[in-house]
Amino acid sequence: MGFVKICGMTDTRAVTAALDAGADAIGFVFAPSVRRVTPQQAAELARPARGRTLCVAVTQHPSSELLEAVLEVFRPDVLQTDLRDFARIELPPGVIGWPVLRGAPDAEAAGSLPAGQRVLFEGPRSGTGQVADWSTARDLAGRREVILAGGLGPDNVAGAIAAVNPFGVDVSSGVESSPGRKSPDLIESFVSRAR
Repeated sequence: MGFVKICGMTDTRAVTAALDAGADAIGFVFAPSVRRVTPQQAAELARPARGRTLCVAVTQHPSSELLEAVLEVFRPDVLQTDLRDFARIELPPGVIGWPVLRGAPDAEAAGSLPAGQRVLFEGPRSGTGQVADWSTARDLAGRREVILAGGLGPDNVAGAIAAVNPFGVDVSSGVESSPGRKSPDLIESFVSRAR
């Protein structure tokens, strides 16, 4: 299993730990959350990661003002937001979109996406530690590149990979010592167990 994303970066310690562990992507949250950062904070935190790992902007039903600020100030490699948000979003050249799917109805709707489109399969609410529907995720992973998120941590990531066979995995609350504060040890443990 290759691809690992560590989401919800809020400080330089977390970014350094993710880079040291060899994460393929790091996420910055711009939706309501204890992990929420401003586009300016994210741009600053992401500086050492540029060119080393994908820098992902994580939103949910963003306003056009927020989206504009995120794209102009943070300049993400990837925009991750709910599937239906993409109907009204025009991504600038060079920015990849990762639609977030939350369960079976979204997985059905994902049939209309281009064949090569990578998706993120998530629990009902992001950042809450709720485990996603692994059987729906497994069906989807047979048809396209799925990054599995939702309730993952060092203790269950190997089982999740065995059950779902995803392209990649994504963790946020599962590598925190307290809400919004990443643990370098847990990040290291998660990445090594995922691989």
